[in-house]
This record gives sequence, C-alpha cells and structure tokens, in this order.
Amino acid sequence: MLLNISYNEPKIRTQIDELLGKPFTLRERWKMGGIGSGKLIITQTSIDIHNLLVLDQNINQCNVELRPKGIIVHFRSLLETYGLVIPYYKLKLYKGKAEEYSIYKDHYTIKVLANTKSIHSFFKKINEQKIKNAPPSVDEL
Repeated sequence: MLLNISYNEPKIRTQIDELLGKPFTLRERWKMGGIGSGKLIITQTSIDIHNLLVLDQNINQCNVELRPKGIIVHFRSLLETYGLVIPYYKLKLYKGKAEEYSIYKDHYTIKVLANTKSIHSFFKKINEQKIKNAPPSVDEL
C-alpha cells in the first residue's frame, strides 16, 4: 500500500501499525544494530511510483525501515513523503546485478543501487527478519 505519510495522521499511523506492528523499541533497535538503511539510489520503479518521482528534479532516493512484521520504503516527491508499506508475507527481494536489489510487493517495484557493503548487510538483515517472521510450514506443524 502506497501512502502519503507527510503529516501526523493517527488514522494512517494506526493502519500501518496494525499491518506491520509497532516500531521497534530503542533496546531492540540497539540489539539489532539499527533498523534503517542509509540513502538508497533508486534506479527503476513501477509506474505508480515513477509518476510521483518525476514531479521534481531531485535525485531519486529512498530508505527502508524495518518493522516487526514488514518494511516501509520511504521516499520523497516535491515536499511530500511517501511510504510503501510491505508486510513480510508480500515482500519479494531479488538481487539482480551485483550492484542492484529489487523490492517487490504486488504490482509495486523499486530497484535500488547497492554499491556499499553496508547496503548488502542491511538487505541480508531484511531477509533474516522475513525468515524469522514466516508462517510455519506444513512440515513444522
């Protein structure tokens, strides 16, 4: 779900919290070694996100926030902040070229440049959280 999160609206905040869980506590953030990525340069997007990004002449960049049940991809267009809310069960991550990661949710796509070791380790952390929060399989029951 793509939301405008520029303003402090309780309705949108509760909607995100119900879907992804409340933000991690300070102790959990410290224990995990951080829950946010640095700046990620966007190389390609789906048409919905592309239509927002072309409204200004800024460099297209985003960052990713970990939540207990999913991630939020934050990006800006004009003076607005948007968030792509993705629960782990709908998240698809692919490592394309050696320098690119693709984030998929239904018909939304964001491809980001991964040119540092810290970005690779952050996406590894996302995969670990996704596996940790996966529903049990039939074999485990």
